[in-house]
Amino acid sequence: MKSLLLFGVIATLSLAVSAGLVGGGLGGGFGGGHHEHVDYYAVPHYTYEYKVHDPHTGDMKSQHETREGDVVKGYYTLHESDGTIREVHYTADKHNGFNAEVKRIGHAHHAPVYGYHHHGHHLG
Repeated sequence: MKSLLLFGVIATLSLAVSAGLVGGGLGGGFGGGHHEHVDYYAVPHYTYEYKVHDPHTGDMKSQHETREGDVVKGYYTLHESDGTIREVHYTADKHNGFNAEVKRIGHAHHAPVYGYHHHGHHLG
């Protein structure tokens, strides 16, 4: 959960900096006596990635994403509880929307259930 929160904070700060909402920017400050229009728009651009590998809990996942203008590309992997790995590659842009290719790698293995006994009770 901390990893996702940290990811959210980093992504939000990256977008805020790209949009000119954080930092001094151009044309800031006081004085000068003239008012000039300054366009603070910057083409969005970022790259991030994170990885979690916790052998104690079995939590293993990673993600990588880049954005250049209006085009986002990325992938993530997630180790499922059945032993398979989910791998998702995705893209998003204003022309094609969001598209994802999902792969499942490996064979599912389910742990045996212990302590369950079927006694054959009948209603009647």
